[in-house]
Amino acid sequence: MVAIGFAADATQRPFIFPSLGPTAIMLFANPLDRNSSPRHVVIGHFIGAASGYFALAVTGLIAVPFGPHIGVNRVYAAAIALGLTAGVSLLTRCEHPPAGATTLIVALGILPRVLDFAFLMGAVVAVTVLAVLVNRARGLAYPLWSPTNGGSL
Repeated sequence: MVAIGFAADATQRPFIFPSLGPTAIMLFANPLDRNSSPRHVVIGHFIGAASGYFALAVTGLIAVPFGPHIGVNRVYAAAIALGLTAGVSLLTRCEHPPAGATTLIVALGILPRVLDFAFLMGAVVAVTVLAVLVNRARGLAYPLWSPTNGGSL
């Protein structure tokens, strides 16, 4: 988190965001859990963020930042984003619970610009690569992509 935080500070871009914390805990505390595999982490957050931006687009809220008043369109955006994230994650068998928070972070307007997507995904990939390196160095059979405990496509 320190390296990702410094990257965020140096670039003034959202490399660090709330749902990255639970992802890191999953990757390092329960690395062999099916939902902690790199495939689930990267694709799960991708689905969550993309669903959030889709919901912003269909509700007319792209680039509209979060504010104290939620409003009906924001409620619809959150519902669309979360429903789409859950459905697509299940269909692709890439469930990653923190991605549910990522989709709400986007749909609620905390990261409202589509450009933020690149930085968000960059942070997800960075923490995932770190998990591969650290967990493999610990001698764990941490997967390079798909889960090894019976959960991949």
